Amino acid sequence: MISIEAIVRPERVHRVTEALQDAGCQGFYYVNVTGEGRQRGVEVFVGRGGTMASRASVPKTLVRTVVTDDMQETVIAAIIEAARTPDEGEIGDGKIFVSSVSEVVRVRTGERGEAAI
Repeated sequence: MISIEAIVRPERVHRVTEALQDAGCQGFYYVNVTGEGRQRGVEVFVGRGGTMASRASVPKTLVRTVVTDDMQETVIAAIIEAARTPDEGEIGDGKIFVSSVSEVVRVRTGERGEAAI
């Protein structure tokens, strides 16, 4: 089993979650986060004079799911397709992190492993 975490633009999270469902992903969650990557931040208007200020961190959404190993490439492809901005994509479209999951336990039934997913 693997955990797939994707940092995506908040305005694209609906497309990403729909793509996960279409790919056969049984469950996922997402949370709003703030951070800094290669995009480095944005300039925003502040104050009454409309002055520009740099904001080092930008809002993103973290989407996480745990799937079986055989679904890894399908889920990654679905996330890329849904999260990438049109044409060639842009800085700030996001990142995907994949890591191993040694155990999953369903609290309600005590099922373990793939049966718990």
